[in-house]
Amino acid sequence: MTEGNWLRRLRKTVLVAVGAAALVAGTATHAAAAPPPSDGPVTPQVVGGTRAAQGEFPWMVRLSMGCGGSMYTDTLVLTAAHCVNSTGNNSSITATYGTVDLQDPNRVTRTSNYVYRNPGYSTSAGGDWALIRLSSPITGAAKLPLATSTAYDNGTFAVMGWGSATEGGAQQRYLLKAEVPFVPDSTCQQAYPSMKTAVEICAGYPQGGVDTCQGDSGGPMVRRDSAGNWVQVGIVSYGQGCARPNFPGVYAQVSALSSAIASAAASLSGPPQSGKVFENLNNVSIPDAGAAVFSAVSVTGVTGNAPSNLAVGVDIKHTYRGDLVIDLVAPDGTAYRVKNSSSSDSADNVVTTYSVNASAEVANGTWRLRVQDVYTADTGFIDAFRLTF
Repeated sequence: MTEGNWLRRLRKTVLVAVGAAALVAGTATHAAAAPPPSDGPVTPQVVGGTRAAQGEFPWMVRLSMGCGGSMYTDTLVLTAAHCVNSTGNNSSITATYGTVDLQDPNRVTRTSNYVYRNPGYSTSAGGDWALIRLSSPITGAAKLPLATSTAYDNGTFAVMGWGSATEGGAQQRYLLKAEVPFVPDSTCQQAYPSMKTAVEICAGYPQGGVDTCQGDSGGPMVRRDSAGNWVQVGIVSYGQGCARPNFPGVYAQVSALSSAIASAAASLSGPPQSGKVFENLNNVSIPDAGAAVFSAVSVTGVTGNAPSNLAVGVDIKHTYRGDLVIDLVAPDGTAYRVKNSSSSDSADNVVTTYSVNASAEVANGTWRLRVQDVYTADTGFIDAFRLTF
């Protein structure tokens, strides 16, 4: 597949101005997962928009791979399937919430610990959606409800994002918003003959000028419900360029997908934790650029398997925490990566709680925290390691 064909499909994904380090997901594998529209080049940002006010869209999320999203629960972000590579453990994505300014010192950030990518995304039924589970909840986060019927799949919609304000332009520091009208399937198919009418919805002006663009992928398209509250009707998916005449934006149709999204969300939430805590408070020195070291806890008295939201508490004292790679190792030796190294993360210490989907593991047995320093010049120690079942 040529680069031109790849760009034709992924109109809404950030392809510029984010840097290789930010593209943890959303690379050329997107094109492999979904064939491009049959004609013309594709891209997405909010073109023809204005700056959103703080708190206007409180459920809006920016994802570090260069996509948007919306808060579905305190721990789950709804985004586009083409923004992520696959289903599985993933601690490389950072979600930014609670601000319109990405440089706001009061912004709220969380890392991911798991990604669920719609397994039917590349099929004829389509469905460009994914869920990103956060390592810890954003307690009390504003949530965006989903349309569960076609009652709101009409009229004028609001779109928003930090994507480009012009086709091929730079990403934005401030959240932009715009309004776009519904486009009937029959009209949209004239622009995109391969459009999946069962799971896609279109919006835009015949004359162009207003649209989502590069960097807006995965963000919500919304409108007011009968009570005046926002409801999500679409997920930014693809389009031909940005705001071009007769090429509306194409969005995943939430009303057709809400049941599947809810089912996946329920599976990711897992059973409630029992509250049993197992911890090791013995210090373990971490050698500089040396072999991995371990802190272990022995789990007993827990029935069945570990939960899908196993809480892994970590307290590591270490200068330049980007040196560290951290894994949770189950009793059978299966390793779950909770933190990758990062040469750009110069902050001190790792004091946090990760959430690991360990539901395939028998709960009882010896669990180990494996920590390795992979760069020279800084050292530290594991101060505490705890598991909460």
